Amino acid sequence: MKKYIFYIVLFASFVAVGQDKYSNADKSFESLWYLEAAKQYERIIANGDHSQKVLQKVGDAYYFNTDMENASKWYEELFSRYEDVVEPKYKFRYIHALQGIGKYSLVKALMKVNEEELKASNFNVEQLKNNDEELDKLLKRQPQFYVSNLSINTKVADFGTAFYKNKIVFASSRDSSKIKTRLYKWNNQSYLNLFMADTVFQGTDLKNVIAFSKNINTKYHEAVVAFNTAGDEVYFTRNNFTDEILKRDSDGMNHLKLYHAVLENNEWVNIKEVPFNSENYSVGQPALSPDGKKLYFVSDMPGSIGATDIFVVDVLGGNSFSEPKNLGPEINTSGREMFPHLTENKIYFSSDGHLGFGGLDVFESSYKTAFSKPINLGVPLNSKKDDFGYIVNEATQRGYVSSNRDGGVGDDDIYSFNRINVKCVQKVKGSVVNVDNGIPEDAVTVRLIKENGDEIAKTVTNVNGEYVFNIHIDCDTKYSVSVEKENFDAATKPFITSDIVDYVNTVPMGIKKRSRLIVEENGILKIKIGLIYFDLDKSFIRNDATIELNKIVFLMQEYPNMVIKIESHTDSRNNDAYNEALSDRRAKSTRDYIISQGISSNRIESAIGYGEKQLVNNCDNTTKCSDSQHDVNRRSEFIIVKLN
Repeated sequence: MKKYIFYIVLFASFVAVGQDKYSNADKSFESLWYLEAAKQYERIIANGDHSQKVLQKVGDAYYFNTDMENASKWYEELFSRYEDVVEPKYKFRYIHALQGIGKYSLVKALMKVNEEELKASNFNVEQLKNNDEELDKLLKRQPQFYVSNLSINTKVADFGTAFYKNKIVFASSRDSSKIKTRLYKWNNQSYLNLFMADTVFQGTDLKNVIAFSKNINTKYHEAVVAFNTAGDEVYFTRNNFTDEILKRDSDGMNHLKLYHAVLENNEWVNIKEVPFNSENYSVGQPALSPDGKKLYFVSDMPGSIGATDIFVVDVLGGNSFSEPKNLGPEINTSGREMFPHLTENKIYFSSDGHLGFGGLDVFESSYKTAFSKPINLGVPLNSKKDDFGYIVNEATQRGYVSSNRDGGVGDDDIYSFNRINVKCVQKVKGSVVNVDNGIPEDAVTVRLIKENGDEIAKTVTNVNGEYVFNIHIDCDTKYSVSVEKENFDAATKPFITSDIVDYVNTVPMGIKKRSRLIVEENGILKIKIGLIYFDLDKSFIRNDATIELNKIVFLMQEYPNMVIKIESHTDSRNNDAYNEALSDRRAKSTRDYIISQGISSNRIESAIGYGEKQLVNNCDNTTKCSDSQHDVNRRSEFIIVKLN
């Protein structure tokens, strides 16, 4: 609903009316009767009182009711009159209100002026700092949704859908006088009840609205439910109202709690609150994983990162659960994360803390062992107002979302949507330079590679070091560009394509001249240094050998990712077993020296002596050879297993 009622259902607390020391407007404000308070403050202003207090209060009354148009109007006057003395929190709210009505250029200007002050006052301004490029991408993204208002919406709040067998359950403030008779003064609407409706033609509309359950609906708020797949268990949100008593904390505030019920003989019975509820904070907005083993919910409990966070517990049976676990900073921000919905491998939720268009936006995150970076689902699913309560059937890509966007029937409305498969394609280009001098390198082979390692295109840089792949590739997908040239080290850079159709990804590359010590022999990279001499029948490193081995050390320092293996060989002049043992000792002695100079041991894959098993000529035990011919076989080889 246009006025924060879903925050009420979730986390607004209900405060007793203040004492007579407050004016009537202050009493209304302190009682959270924001519509009434706003009108009272406006009458005070109309009588000539433009004091800082009154302007702050009327701005807050609209802000807390998510009427960002009127909130920004009164905050603007507050700023024009009292800019030098206004508190940072009002600057924060003014910026947030402007963002909520789409005035992004003014948001950017105010952020630039006030960013340091807001940070110094411990306001996390990242949620309000519009990254121009990222926001531009969101606005240019090809629409993926058809969104339609439903015929069952009313002028009051209708929101928060849930799949229930072949029906839809939702919350509404529509006429429910048979159940509740009082108005909730936050927005002068009836308290929320749960209702049920039939779907029409693949979920494009709803019809036949009836009250959901007389056992669950009470005279206070009930909203936002989650059912197991069998449809015989339900979790729902309600005021802390147990045994016909509305309970409050020590400050007189009534929090939200999560309840569980089971279906027996077509009646919801055995209603119990979950054990991680509290009198001191709110718990609500349940969502079950498809297998029913995990229950997600929203809370402002201790351990929250922001105003409201999404948590999860394991469902152990018998109203027993594991300890609540915060989903962490990949999902939760300093703002509000709300209305989770789970499918087989994705979580959908609403947030005003991640980059969006204003108010709450719907985000999507994949999960396996961890959650991926949330993706804004873009327009028209999201708007500059609040968009929330997204549920979807992944098989049909149809579902429902709630919003207080302009053009609705009244307050919060329920919309149906159809997510379409948009074919998104784009290109890749870039340039390659010599990293030692910055000069463009021509004749460099450039390859475009999929995440699975398959090469999908190859080209060569021109005289200006430029390359371009004149093929279409997928959007929002991992690829990599690799470059190679004779006598240069190969290099690879991963990147993720944009999610904008026809976007051109620019991937600059650098290529480094290869050390002359690195050579290729028969397709194998090796390090070529001078001969390493050992004393007769000895394996310790001589001083003249350290000169050559230090070249290996310096090269491995230059190439910090290089991994080698050491192979030591002898000639055939001694028995086979002796030669193998001697060469093995020499290989390991060589390895130990390199490690002693600061090279990590895990960068030497192996150090093995092969004796006379791998002669490079015919000078074996049956052939007479000169000393110089035998010397060719007395060698140590340094084979490069990994270069970059």
